This record gives sequence, C-alpha cells and structure tokens, in this order.
Amino acid sequence: MITNYHPDSGGNTANEFYQKNIPKIKTNSNEELVLLSLENRELYGLQITQAIEEASQGTRKIRIGSLYPTLHNLEKKGLVQSRWGDEKPEERAGARRRYYTLTSLGKATVNAIHEFRNNLLNWQPT
Repeated sequence: MITNYHPDSGGNTANEFYQKNIPKIKTNSNEELVLLSLENRELYGLQITQAIEEASQGTRKIRIGSLYPTLHNLEKKGLVQSRWGDEKPEERAGARRRYYTLTSLGKATVNAIHEFRNNLLNWQPT
C-alpha cells in the first residue's frame, strides 16, 4: 500500500498549513518500517532487519532481498543517506558494512508519519 502523509486540501486554513509544511513523499509499508527504524540512529542493513523484527516481537519482518532495494529507493527519494563503515577487516565479521541515517527530509517525513498516525488515532466522525 502506498501512503502519502499529508491531509487533502479542503480549502480551509488548517489544511493549507499542512499542505505547505508536511512533506509530500509517498512511502510504502517497507519504506515506512525502515524510516522508523532509523529514527535518531545510524544502522547497517542487518541491524535494520533486526530492529524491525525485535520491535514487532517477530510479527513484522523485512527480508534482505527487499531491504536493499527499499534502502536504494529511499536514497533516491532523498530520505536516507549512507556511508561505508570504516571498520578494519579484523573488527567486522564478514562483508564491509554500509551505514544508513535519515536526511533532514527523512526526519521530516518520519515526523509527518507520526503526526498522521496521531491524527488518525484521534479522529472523530463529524
């Protein structure tokens, strides 16, 4: 499912404020999980999958085959940036690690996701 974290414009001042200040970035569910896992921290790929699985008590998982295309898409959208780790081969067990963090646009998108969820939880029918 693709979601867009900004309210529809209904012509009133509140909606116009949101239209101007909330990023209009479409994200799918895997992208949202990755963005939320990177909030306030830098992680490498396997840590991202571990964070998602452990935080959900095993109910949500993202496979490696889906993770790296998701990270690539988030980088193309400007939401995530990456860097190669500087550990020496003897300090790491296996392949060289690539670390991921949120960009300022990524942070704004995560804030918009939280705001959308809060608005949805507090929504009342009129």
